[in-house]
Amino acid sequence: MELRAGQVAVVTGAASGIGLAMARRFAAEGLKVVLADVEEGALEKAAAGLREDGAVVHARVVDVGEREEVVALAAETYERFGAVHVLCNNAGVGSGAEGRMWEHDPNDWKWAFAVNVWGVFHGVQAFVPRMLAGGEPGHIVNTSSGDGGIAPLPTASVYAVTKAAVVTMTESLYAHLRAEHARVGASVLFPGPHMLRTGLWESHRNRPDRYAKQKPRRTPYRSLDQWEAAMKEAGKDVRFTPVEEVADFVADGIRADRFWLLPESEHSDRQIRARSRSMLDRADPAYLENFILD
Repeated sequence: MELRAGQVAVVTGAASGIGLAMARRFAAEGLKVVLADVEEGALEKAAAGLREDGAVVHARVVDVGEREEVVALAAETYERFGAVHVLCNNAGVGSGAEGRMWEHDPNDWKWAFAVNVWGVFHGVQAFVPRMLAGGEPGHIVNTSSGDGGIAPLPTASVYAVTKAAVVTMTESLYAHLRAEHARVGASVLFPGPHMLRTGLWESHRNRPDRYAKQKPRRTPYRSLDQWEAAMKEAGKDVRFTPVEEVADFVADGIRADRFWLLPESEHSDRQIRARSRSMLDRADPAYLENFILD
């Protein structure tokens, strides 16, 4: 589909990071943008910044893990603008789980699945029927990750599992849309190819009480800056991809109706080949050896 002035884009997790970058990119194309995020203060600031740049913006506080809130977002968007052409199910959290999988707090899994998996599904159910009924060209972008979407990082296994689910969900969505001969396309996004400076590392700041940890963490949460400093101290270079580049990549992918929004990366390609080879050979997952926990 073409991105044209006057179209409407909805972005979840839009108050910062990739979500805000995508909203800015769509607004630069002349689209009206609907921002949804759980963090009210950051959301208001993001919306104000876009309005200052001349964008038509609507912002709503939404917990995508709560179905009725996403349904209300869709209803309000259609009441206000009458259509949605681009839907980016982008909201995501890190679980904050520690230790071995069997030691994880069950609420780490419940929270991560509520946002990262159910949040995407809620977006699909709330918006796609209306997008199809409208009969106009449209596109859905679901945000996954190389962690899980390609191969898991065992030290972040909860997050990886949720992002693997997003890939499969989007593959299924694509097939269903094709079966309906819909004018709506679907893509799965792997932000990168390098690390990103986003608020994912501080997800715990917005953790709802209903998913509170049942026992305190053994170690403090580590910020992105602290992680980066530790990596440099260990002699490992860390590269970052600007979120604006991710947003440009998404816009180009929508125009090209590209399903795999997977930036070129030797590292990712090696992982994909190694995982595929392991499956075809019915061999143990040797591609995880560099990540096996001591």
